[in-house]
Amino acid sequence: MSNERRVSPRMTEDLHFNRVEGGPPRYARRTDKPVQYLVIVNAAGAVIGYVWANDEDDAAGWTVRPAGGDEAFNLGFIWATKLHDAKAKGLAPTEALAEMVRDSDPSASSRVQSGSLSEAPTLAALKELAAQA
Repeated sequence: MSNERRVSPRMTEDLHFNRVEGGPPRYARRTDKPVQYLVIVNAAGAVIGYVWANDEDDAAGWTVRPAGGDEAFNLGFIWATKLHDAKAKGLAPTEALAEMVRDSDPSASSRVQSGSLSEAPTLAALKELAAQA
């Protein structure tokens, strides 16, 4: 019996990736127009981020509040997923926000802060708000 170690060709061949066009529908991630937004809080009521929308550019997204730390970053996945689901249902960005308000669960790990629907003059202004400690 030989002491040589046999190496599978699967472990030595180059990987080839085929780019697939399309994918799930998504809202645009940028706009230079005013945005409506919701304040998102954790179970303790601390602000962790903002979900924003602009119908004119079919844009929407999640903006994390860095002061919220890892928890805010991790909980943002929930809100980003809600946006992806809303787009897949064909909802306009602000309709997605309205759905989030209707479906917000006060006992969840994160929720929409009651009465928080507001407007920022630009997405950049909202990101500045998020950056404030």
